[in-house]
Amino acid sequence: METQVSIFNSEAGFKALFKHATVGIIVVNASGVIILSNPCIENMLGYQTGELEGQMLSTLIPSDNMPTHTAHVSSYFKRPVNRPMGVGRNLKALKKSGEELYVEISLCHYTFDSEKLAVAFVTDISLKKEKEDELEKHKQELEHKIEERTLYLNEALEREKNLNEIKSRFVSLASHEFRTPLSTILSSASLISKYNTQPENEKIDRHTERIKNAVHNLTSILNDFLSLDKLEQGMVNIQEETFVLENVFDEITDELETFLKTGQKIVFTQTATYTITTDKKLLHHILTNLISNASKYSAEEKMIYVSNVINHQTLEISVRDEGIGIPESDQQKLFGLFFRASNASGIKGTGLGLSIVAKYVSILKGEITFKSVQDEGSIFTVIIPIHIV
Repeated sequence: METQVSIFNSEAGFKALFKHATVGIIVVNASGVIILSNPCIENMLGYQTGELEGQMLSTLIPSDNMPTHTAHVSSYFKRPVNRPMGVGRNLKALKKSGEELYVEISLCHYTFDSEKLAVAFVTDISLKKEKEDELEKHKQELEHKIEERTLYLNEALEREKNLNEIKSRFVSLASHEFRTPLSTILSSASLISKYNTQPENEKIDRHTERIKNAVHNLTSILNDFLSLDKLEQGMVNIQEETFVLENVFDEITDELETFLKTGQKIVFTQTATYTITTDKKLLHHILTNLISNASKYSAEEKMIYVSNVINHQTLEISVRDEGIGIPESDQQKLFGLFFRASNASGIKGTGLGLSIVAKYVSILKGEITFKSVQDEGSIFTVIIPIHIV
């Protein structure tokens, strides 16, 4: 106990504590001049013994902290109070070499010979900060991976939900939509076998046409579901090829010839014959679906107008009909799954076609728009990027 008292009452004892302290100590006056510095702070900042004394405290402050430093010193000496600083804050000190290091600082004050002095206890936390930054980096990486995984799982769950809905609707739709064309095929095939005389050829032709239409409807329904299934599972990728655009229009005209209603015709208009590079199969699906819709929702003897314009490596195709049009109240939902306009209830369809078209256009990084007036017709416009050969 006597030894402890003698140390605190001895100037030599305090000098020893100051000299051998494992925390940096700086004594500063109200003008910001360093009066004393211990070996720990000198070693920490790369200075020789006594080299810091007489220098301005601002010498140890990084340039980006300099604007507020002078105000903080002045404010502290006006209202000096013992307080820890730097905990949870990114405080830095400037070494003689110009290198910066992270520090924690605690302040206290005292008066000596009527002069107010401040004492800063400085701890080098660079290694600790490095570990914290590394930990924070790992934390952010982990959070990013968790976000990615969560997003993937949510998308997978949403796809599963959509697939389940599609399956449920397919069962309901198939039981309803398949029954009528299958009955038509069965009855027409049965009646054809009875018409074996020349006068009955007209009836044979009529029932044969019914069979063709019924088979076409069934094929269309199945194609819609197969296309949607592939899209929902992410199995549709761009497969580019080079081809003559005009040939695609000719192929579609031939394929849809038996599908068109009596008197309907497809009128193609194009500015020139182009050889382009894009996904031919997806483009074919898009056009076939839009033109089929134009025929389906138009009356007999109506024209279907298809035009294309190529400009600046983009292909713009428009399909216009003179059909029943789309009620304004239904237009916002038009590309939704299984959606059918309120004025189309008497026309066969799955409500999937335009949704599939929109997805195909998106895969090609294009856009689809439309304008429609009920009882006057609709025009659908597709713009996709291409390469002109």
